[in-house]
Amino acid sequence: MKTFATLIHALDSTNKTTHKYEAIYRFLDTADETDKLWFLALFTGRRPKRSVNTTLLKQWAITLTGLPEWLFVESYATVGDLGETLALILPPSEQTIEQSLSQWMDQIIALRDGTEEEKRKFVIDAWMHLNLTERFIFNKLIGGSFRIGVSSKTLINAFAHYYQLEPAAVTHSLMGNWQMDQVNFEDLVHGKFTEVHKSKPYPFCLAYGLDKETEELGEAAQWQVEYKWDGIRAQIIKRDGEVFIWSRGEELITAQFPEIEQEFLKWTDDFVVDGELLVVIEHQIQNFTSLQKRLNRKTLTKKMLQELPVAVYLYDVLEYQGTDIREQPLRKRRVILEKIVRQNPSTVVVISQREQASNWQQVAKIRSLSREHSSEGLMIKNLDSPYHSGRKRGDWWKWKLDSLTIDAVLIYAQKGSGRRSGHYTDYTFAIRNGDTLVTIAKAYSGLTDKEIQEVSKFVNKNAIEKFGPVRTVKPELVFEIAFEGIGLSSRHKSGVALRFPRIKRWRKDKTVADIDTLEQVKSLIS
Repeated sequence: MKTFATLIHALDSTNKTTHKYEAIYRFLDTADETDKLWFLALFTGRRPKRSVNTTLLKQWAITLTGLPEWLFVESYATVGDLGETLALILPPSEQTIEQSLSQWMDQIIALRDGTEEEKRKFVIDAWMHLNLTERFIFNKLIGGSFRIGVSSKTLINAFAHYYQLEPAAVTHSLMGNWQMDQVNFEDLVHGKFTEVHKSKPYPFCLAYGLDKETEELGEAAQWQVEYKWDGIRAQIIKRDGEVFIWSRGEELITAQFPEIEQEFLKWTDDFVVDGELLVVIEHQIQNFTSLQKRLNRKTLTKKMLQELPVAVYLYDVLEYQGTDIREQPLRKRRVILEKIVRQNPSTVVVISQREQASNWQQVAKIRSLSREHSSEGLMIKNLDSPYHSGRKRGDWWKWKLDSLTIDAVLIYAQKGSGRRSGHYTDYTFAIRNGDTLVTIAKAYSGLTDKEIQEVSKFVNKNAIEKFGPVRTVKPELVFEIAFEGIGLSSRHKSGVALRFPRIKRWRKDKTVADIDTLEQVKSLIS
């Protein structure tokens, strides 16, 4: 447990990726095989079910410490995490238990069927033999809420570098369908339980934002013009009768889109195609908010699949019949892509349409209609370009529309982390709905250090209420909020969700009377 606690403390103590890598390397150097396997199990969501109700943990801690309940509630509100609060209020341990993570996990799992008294004795004994960090981890594990503070990409890259493997291969090995009692650590990491070559994707070809006049690109006829869709960029791989779907973020997301997997299983030939996953209802592309409702769910209900049907808009083909064709020019790859789609007619897989334009003025007009098509703007691709790995300036450009903006007032603020932990840097903004204010967005970027200091002074002087680390402030500071898209959302009080909100500028020239209304904001939804 000490080795694992050291890892978790190191991961939670830094925002620097290189430091997180180093912490993971140290853990891999020193931990035993079973503890490493548990680390992966916990990271990939294979944590055991809750063994002890958190209400009982709270009661036992209050009894053990003699704290009045009101003081515990205040402490919990300040800390913001029950497991951490419990670890902090308990008296220091005077003894230690030298047990590995796997030994603790075996005991925690076995405790699930114990009596309440057996659970109480076990928990208190553990508390009295663990240091602060170990207690915190123990509380999260036994309460069934443990999460590791590292992104999947960081973990995958760390493992890939440590074991000298390709990140895609590691992703497929670790994110696949495996069970703790059916694998061992080394074989799991090295793909012995999966056929990695079948699912291996290619690096995505990425575009630069257009930073020049279109006329500088030459003749418009030399470029493929298509709308830029706001969904999930994905590679769909079909090899040897199996289908794999990879996101641009190097995540294997096949299970999240079962209808797409089943559709491609029906198709003939083998290939790797590049496209965009989108929610499409009655031939109308929906905004990203609709797609978000389907993401990262353990189960997709029949109702959700029916109400939020997904389609794929294909852009390109990278491999055909086992041959890598990325070096062929786009105009030739397009012919192959059209052939594949023509041979496999489908209602949920289509080619992203090429927009016809003979000059750049016509291209600009097409771009101006983007929002009417639920698009962010245009993609402009040189017809002679290969499918590059990553970005290469000059061949692929994205010509996005200017951001949408609204004026909103600051109503909540929370302190940041790291070097900004002493200032309020996380903000919640509201707009007007009749005579009341309704929250519309959170934003964490866009202000200078000097402006952050000014806002923090305002919060300290004008805080009305506190909810843990959050402060309610007088609605006086108005900001212009920029965002890339907008859609209806039942998850937000306003009924509206903004895509990539950020602070564009502090409108010191405006008052709360000048902010936008909910009606005005909803009018931006196309």
